[in-house]
Amino acid sequence: MSDLPEVGLRLLDPRLTGWGFPRWGSAAAAGLDLHACLDAPLILPPRGAPALIPAGFSVLIRDPAWCGLIFPRSGRGHRDGLVLGNGTGVIDADYEGPLMVSAWNRDDARPIRIEPGDRIAQLVFTRVTRPLLTVLADEAGPGSGRGAGGFGSSGR
Repeated sequence: MSDLPEVGLRLLDPRLTGWGFPRWGSAAAAGLDLHACLDAPLILPPRGAPALIPAGFSVLIRDPAWCGLIFPRSGRGHRDGLVLGNGTGVIDADYEGPLMVSAWNRDDARPIRIEPGDRIAQLVFTRVTRPLLTVLADEAGPGSGRGAGGFGSSGR
């Protein structure tokens, strides 16, 4: 018996299987490659508005102990400046609509060309912990030693 969830994929773009989807880039890769399901090349201008690019499928996680996270591909991000317009995409277990990748060009000078089928992002599945939240009375307790100090307040 596996503790891994069974995640369904609903293919919305028939070209995905020809591009090799679904696949991880290597046997130990954490992220599932996401392809740009575009009908024509897309040019992202330097520091322009982000574009929503269809990934061509829906993911059916359904187990609330799991979620999906969409991250940029490290090579395209470092080399070309292709990052996500929203930082990281979160796919909740109850979302079953089409996946869209918010792509943004962080480069100051060069446009980025995205071709149909290009691998533009990666999907990582991870467990979700939903702690039991307790609303505390407005009274001072022993504290952590750090208190309410914010960014950089630990001195480390």
